Amino acid sequence: MFYSKELKALKRANRFREREIFDENLIDLASNDYLGLSKSKELFKSACKLLEEEKYHSPKASLLVNGYSKIHKEFEKSLSLANGFEDAVVVGSGYLANIALVEALVRKSDFLFIDEEFHSSGVLASKLIDNVIFFRHNNPEDLRDKLKFSNARNKIVLVEGVYSMGGELLCREIFDVADEFRAILIVDEAHSSGVVGKRLLGVYELYGIKIKPNHIKMGTLGKAYGSYGAYILASNEIVTYLINRAKPIIYSTALSLFDTALARVNFEYILKNHKLLSSKISERKELIKEEFGVDIESLILTIPFESDKEVKVLQKELIKRGFLVGAIRRPTVKKPILRVIPNLGVDKESFREFIKSCKELKII
Repeated sequence: MFYSKELKALKRANRFREREIFDENLIDLASNDYLGLSKSKELFKSACKLLEEEKYHSPKASLLVNGYSKIHKEFEKSLSLANGFEDAVVVGSGYLANIALVEALVRKSDFLFIDEEFHSSGVLASKLIDNVIFFRHNNPEDLRDKLKFSNARNKIVLVEGVYSMGGELLCREIFDVADEFRAILIVDEAHSSGVVGKRLLGVYELYGIKIKPNHIKMGTLGKAYGSYGAYILASNEIVTYLINRAKPIIYSTALSLFDTALARVNFEYILKNHKLLSSKISERKELIKEEFGVDIESLILTIPFESDKEVKVLQKELIKRGFLVGAIRRPTVKKPILRVIPNLGVDKESFREFIKSCKELKII
């Protein structure tokens, strides 16, 4: 009644979305469960055991009332120590984390410089403030030009470690540009933590970046870490400031204790088994180069198409053959894509069968 015209227009444009429970027997090449940890019953049981030691299993309130527990604190300590940051705070979701960072850090005399292809959470957060400048995607020179002519008190730069739709790595030079202009650099490592770096800690580790007071790392627990929620890593000063000013932290119920326990168990598993996991990631990349003819920098393979309808048709054809991939349409992306995640939860033989189906459907 109220939005029927809009819904009809979305359907005509092949941009209509709906919730769907997919067949559990499908080979899942759509999820961001990069390391396949969502399937591990052993890690699940370890998290349950960790939670059973507590007197309660719900956070009950916000972090600043009485929702903060030793499970949160120990996980934050583990994250900050492994990543080389002074402090950490866990947050309800990656979306909330980005809104918290932008809303709290960018004051009236400050400017936010955001990559034009940054995740929608950052774009939404930018609408809460006045001073926002978008720079060309992953382009350090354009960022430098825009920072050069800004007289802002604080300059805050917002980028991703791995861009979720294209799969490309953050340009290394952007770290240097941020340091050159003494800008606060926020790197969203949602799709790079657990995927790149010697110990799979993300782009800070991959590039050998020495952590400085102007550096902030945000990451999600709902992708490679096989749980739900997010974290922010920064200096003691910045974390303390966020706890006192960031509304999504102050006014949201603390992160689920079980999700925190599961993320902690999974994080420790990754650190302990990073060599084996890295080897398996390399195998997937080599197979994609061999069959698709492209070098992927992360665990995201994108196959572009001309129409939204076409990607939906091909997604359905692949489902018929037993494979689930993402059909990403506009306006999420400028050009519709099939988004394929060669995650470690899918064995190599199944992935080879997927490649065979792609050839039969003339996708490659």
